[in-house]
Amino acid sequence: MMKNCKKCLLLEAGENVTHSEIIKYIQSLDKQLLVSDDVYNDRLGNCKKCENLISGMCLKCGCYVEVRAALKENDCPDYNNRRWNKYATV
Repeated sequence: MMKNCKKCLLLEAGENVTHSEIIKYIQSLDKQLLVSDDVYNDRLGNCKKCENLISGMCLKCGCYVEVRAALKENDCPDYNNRRWNKYATV
């Protein structure tokens, strides 16, 4: 029986193939669309504390949090309890 990790990102949940595909996708994007590494890591840290994170996916919007957190124009999709927004800097 496979156990789903409720507080993990894809790589930590053992989803190595999916994680590597997501990283390739992020790396293929125009760098001007992406946040800095510090902001990205801060966003992911906040996602890892969220009760809506299940195996690298956000239950509020269905996204892979690694992709959502990488893009400058994105906010946390939890409108009632935002953990980060596009204006936050580290």
